[in-house]
Amino acid sequence: MNQLDNKSVNFLLADDHSLIRQGIVFVLEEIGFDYEVFHASNLQQTLEVIRNHSIDIAIIDAHFPDGNSLTILPEIKKIRPEIKILVFTGIDENIHSLKFINAGANGFLSKMSEEDEMQQAILKIKNDGKYISAVTQDLLMNSLHGGKQVDPLSSLSERELQIAKMYAEGYGNLEIAGKLDVKQNTVSTVKKRIFDKLKIENIVELIELIKNHS
Repeated sequence: MNQLDNKSVNFLLADDHSLIRQGIVFVLEEIGFDYEVFHASNLQQTLEVIRNHSIDIAIIDAHFPDGNSLTILPEIKKIRPEIKILVFTGIDENIHSLKFINAGANGFLSKMSEEDEMQQAILKIKNDGKYISAVTQDLLMNSLHGGKQVDPLSSLSERELQIAKMYAEGYGNLEIAGKLDVKQNTVSTVKKRIFDKLKIENIVELIELIKNHS
């Protein structure tokens, strides 16, 4: 048995949706060990809680209104080197999990997971200090054997990639249409196709993909 089994575990639940945090509390209640929960709804609060409380396990979303949690993982580990971080998010595990693990996360779990898997992930993090899903294991093995992480941008045509990069640089539909001498609704159509191909929902995710794969 792990030494954490003999004491109350301090959890930080960091997500800008209170319903998600409440759902995690229900899972903790089902598991049935002693715990205390602290909440945060943005990156600044997350860092404040970690500075001010002895957090054992942080369950953190990837995206917040004030930014991407990828940017603060190294800082969290600097403040509390022993903390265990489980990234619990709706973004695509195949594309993103290794980046978070390389930045300091101890596990990555999709919000599409069943409750059983959520319980298993929390127990693994608590008892073993890490949770690596089958998907992420495959990605790790692939990278260890010299395999390249799949570049999602390779699915885009040359014109789609050009427009994607312009969005990432801060240009709007009208400016892109003017620069490329095409109709504005053509740009909107291409944008929708880019989002569909990359399985993303907003410009923030597009910027992140381009930053990491260009």
